[in-house]
Amino acid sequence: MSLQSLALIENWPVPTAAAAVVRADGTLAGAHGPTGQRFPLASVTKPLAAYAVLVAYEEGAIDLDEPAGPEGATVRHLLAHTSGLAFDEQRVMAAPGARRIYSNTGFEALGDHVAKATDIPFADYLHQAVLEPLGMTSTMLEGSPAKDGVSTVDDLVRFAAEVQAPRLLDARTVLDAMTVTYPGLTGILPGYGHQRPNDWGLGFEIRDGKSPHWTGASSSPRTFGHFGQSGTFLWIDPDARAACVALTDRPFGAWAVEAWPPFTDAVLTELRAGA
Repeated sequence: MSLQSLALIENWPVPTAAAAVVRADGTLAGAHGPTGQRFPLASVTKPLAAYAVLVAYEEGAIDLDEPAGPEGATVRHLLAHTSGLAFDEQRVMAAPGARRIYSNTGFEALGDHVAKATDIPFADYLHQAVLEPLGMTSTMLEGSPAKDGVSTVDDLVRFAAEVQAPRLLDARTVLDAMTVTYPGLTGILPGYGHQRPNDWGLGFEIRDGKSPHWTGASSSPRTFGHFGQSGTFLWIDPDARAACVALTDRPFGAWAVEAWPPFTDAVLTELRAGA
């Protein structure tokens, strides 16, 4: 039976919305809205880009602890937003590993680093390493690896299924990606203010005890994923053994802060009831 809670997106103050839930075994628990429509992902691009970086690591093209980005920083620092680079400019604001500074510039440095190491433009590498093998035919990177992805709910369901039961990566690598990297660092979670700590894995944000947060009050602390300023999110809750994707065409704002957590809680309640 399809999840009835997904219909709550009809109440969101957005022109268009689509959502779906995929279980850890790869089965679709439910979908609602135009799941084949393409939406700008904004920062939901980052987990896709990070996955490609991790493929490059497993292929031996790069190492997570090799120098990348500003002086003293590594690939791991860039993935975990601890390189010290500013949010959206080529400016170093802290020593590597000292603070959690959410950085689009850092992900652009990652893309450049992988492109140089593989001699393949990063958008092409992402396509070859992640999108094509997963059958994500409606997804593409149209610019920055930090924020210029375009995709559909149908495609992101394929990605969320992969992360829950990896075929492209070793499961231990994905476990590292969903585990706090450089624990204890404080920082600002965009849209939600200062978090102590502001926990992050390798390209994925980790919920832990953050408050306020864009996931639900009943989301497990192990929940990880990302949201985007284009009104998009992808979360994976290992305790619920499920992932949820929601894409809209209205920029993130107060409406999302109010609408997303109760939506997630309704989905989780229904999943736990055995839907």
